[in-house]
Amino acid sequence: MTHQTHFPFLNNGLEGSRTQEQLTQKVGVRRETIGYLEKGDYNPSLKLAAKVARVLNSTIEELFIFEDFDLR
Repeated sequence: MTHQTHFPFLNNGLEGSRTQEQLTQKVGVRRETIGYLEKGDYNPSLKLAAKVARVLNSTIEELFIFEDFDLR
């Protein structure tokens, strides 16, 4: 079963003055990867999701929307 994740946080703009480029540098991924996350075209690994959350001072649950995923 494939689970889709979406990263709407970036669609609403990054906190403060952080730009997509700054996020890619701090997380250590290519800009395209962040773009794919924004559009929901990429399911990140737990490690990548945790890095993004840490850089944005947030949690994975706050940043990502999980579809077709039962957390019970």
